Amino acid sequence: MEAVNRILRYLKNTPGKGLMFRKTNRKTIEAYTDSDWIRSIIDKKSTSGYCTFVWGNLVTWRSKKQSVVARGSAEAEYRVMSLGICEEIWLQKVLSDLHQECETPLKLFYDNKAAISIANNPVQHDRTKHVEIDRHFITEILDSESICIPYIPSSQQIVDVLTKGLLRPHFDLCVSKLGLIDIYVPT
Repeated sequence: MEAVNRILRYLKNTPGKGLMFRKTNRKTIEAYTDSDWIRSIIDKKSTSGYCTFVWGNLVTWRSKKQSVVARGSAEAEYRVMSLGICEEIWLQKVLSDLHQECETPLKLFYDNKAAISIANNPVQHDRTKHVEIDRHFITEILDSESICIPYIPSSQQIVDVLTKGLLRPHFDLCVSKLGLIDIYVPT
């Protein structure tokens, strides 16, 4: 209940927060994905989150508790990685339908080296049999070179704002990187 009260206080005190869309020359689609393994003390399910940027502007975001318990943190991260890739592919197709091009490869920024290693190295297959469908999907996408997965340090992972309870300075940093501004504060 304390978390709900904290969220309600934040919403009440920030009525002017909104997204600012800026015109840029960057024609990129970028996603940040993360998972908070076993955060829930009740059912031990992970919380997954992603946010995607089209041409430098935040356009989609999601935070959701995973439907099954992950047996390891890499598995939880691997599942959310496939969700982020699906979102990027969908946005690329939407832009294509609107006759807009974007730079390739698409980028999925990630802070878990184990999951990146599994995605890029089929030899580790025995360790990931329980996430077989996601593994095949991610491997196929990486082999086509339409998406790359660069490592990003956890301190720069902006999607943490959707999956973890953060201290105020880190929360404010993530919110500003998402492109949220206060319309009542002059820029």
